[in-house]
Amino acid sequence: MTQVAVAQFAPGEDKDENARSVAQLTARAAAEGAEVVLLPEYAMFTASRTDRRYVEAAEPLDGPFVTAAAETARREGVYVVLGVNEADEGAQATHFTNTLVALSPKGERVALYRKIHLYDAFGVRESEVVAPGAIEEPETFTVGGVTFGLQTCYDLRFPEVTRRIADAGVHVLLLAAQWVPGPLKEDHWRTLARARAIENTVYVAAAGQPAPRGAGNSMVIDPMGTPVSALGEETFAVSTARVSASRVEEVRVTNPALELRRFSVIPNG
Repeated sequence: MTQVAVAQFAPGEDKDENARSVAQLTARAAAEGAEVVLLPEYAMFTASRTDRRYVEAAEPLDGPFVTAAAETARREGVYVVLGVNEADEGAQATHFTNTLVALSPKGERVALYRKIHLYDAFGVRESEVVAPGAIEEPETFTVGGVTFGLQTCYDLRFPEVTRRIADAGVHVLLLAAQWVPGPLKEDHWRTLARARAIENTVYVAAAGQPAPRGAGNSMVIDPMGTPVSALGEETFAVSTARVSASRVEEVRVTNPALELRRFSVIPNG
């Protein structure tokens, strides 16, 4: 059994201030017994629009922001997972990669996820400055016998993404988001996150940004689709829950959907 925390805060354009918020929330989660702390998408830098400012703020994974987050992980003795704007040198500084990075209590990178589907929807065109991640084998890490996988925001709307991660043997999906608010968007967020948990019989730990640029509602959902820990509109908070491989196995006895399915996932391009 492992304790996971979802942390909810609203990053801004000051990366140093965002790093301090990451440190404060991680310390708070660690004090509550968390062993894995998930922070939102774009924890490094968030502006009013996804534009050139994100490219200019981007850093390599050995840059100051991830280095500071690694030091936080070491100091608190926990795994820290957070979204960063990764500099994309191959795109000649016209784009960046939306990357979720997992850091161990030793400050080492143990898993990465680069967002695959870009948010060209609801009046936003993320592809103008964001490079899509390559479709690769899902990276995972294990804590206390519980295996974790990573996913980011808009990819939640594509069930095949989560299914591939479930097929990699995860018990808990760590989902980081800046789920843009709007008509019925909070309902979409809750519904889709619960659906991914139910159909894959995994936990979904989802950490989102709150207002003004996110829909909040960070939560941990168990493999039967029940939220076991949640934050509403709170702007600077953590919520923790215990997760276990045995609970996943128990649910899969009752609901053997993965075992009974007759289709697999094949990448399209």
